[in-house]
Amino acid sequence: MDKSNYKNIFVFVEQRDGVIQPVGLELLGKAHELSQILGEKVVAIFLGHNIKNQCQTLIEYGADEVVFADCPELKDYLTEQYSQAIAQISDKFLPNIILFGATTIGRDLGPRLSARLATGLTADCTKLEISEEKELMMTRPAFGGNLMATIMCTERRPQMSTVRPGVMQKMSRDASRKGEIVEFKPVFDASKFAVKLVKKVKENKGKKDITEAKILVSGGRGVGCKEGFDKLGALAETLNAQVSSSRSMVDAGVMPHDVQVGQTGKTVRPDLYFAIGISGAIQHLAGMEESDLIIAINRDKDAPIFGVSDLGIVGDFAKVVPLLNERLQKEIKEK
Repeated sequence: MDKSNYKNIFVFVEQRDGVIQPVGLELLGKAHELSQILGEKVVAIFLGHNIKNQCQTLIEYGADEVVFADCPELKDYLTEQYSQAIAQISDKFLPNIILFGATTIGRDLGPRLSARLATGLTADCTKLEISEEKELMMTRPAFGGNLMATIMCTERRPQMSTVRPGVMQKMSRDASRKGEIVEFKPVFDASKFAVKLVKKVKENKGKKDITEAKILVSGGRGVGCKEGFDKLGALAETLNAQVSSSRSMVDAGVMPHDVQVGQTGKTVRPDLYFAIGISGAIQHLAGMEESDLIIAINRDKDAPIFGVSDLGIVGDFAKVVPLLNERLQKEIKEK
């Protein structure tokens, strides 16, 4: 394989029901950073139906070029249709790197494409860097999160990676950015469309995804039970925040997996993160240490969480949290 024929960093930008997903914009920001080192362009891959009017948005968030395919077959995500379209885009444009979000879609699509393109895929990455040899270094948790492995794909192209939502930071939107918008018309082999979408059923949970929350009130083993999380819920309601959890409470069946923070959960960057009854294992810290302000409440004064917190309170959360909530409610009323 002549690797010199492959160039540019391609980012698959997800849309769901016509709405661009935040992880795509985060990856455009990271791709822009990497492109400065490689001297290559950032190209967004954008698939869907009636989406052309959103292509300029991707340029404003860091894409130098947008390759979009707009057709009814791509309105909703189906593995075969999307795989055929992106494989054809890759065959035509020969990308050096392709990045996907480590979402339900990206985790399904990435492996299928790596097999079709006969290249490697590093999944669930938390860091992307460029080596001195201009290779992509993809870092991800390994052995249950007990160590971090950095992987390179030196023999094949494109270099492919899925990246966790919330890990990378999107660029500030710049309406003055200019770029090229290219329409691509895939030629589908409909005989391979073995699956069709019959119906979409959305679960209305009445809350935001924790990766989008500005304030998180997170509980760990020290909170202990559902009644303890009810106290955290009351504090979260006062602050208009979301409740999240460490892995121990998910494993215990107290909290659902979709609110788990950490290497085996979600990576978050809220403005304010309460770590309550959380000891601060490295696996949890990896998922929240980029928060702007971290407040820890723990009975153990030597808990590792205090090493990354901006403010620490040593005490029993069952006493501290209700008092804190009461004080905050009073402050809010007075304002």
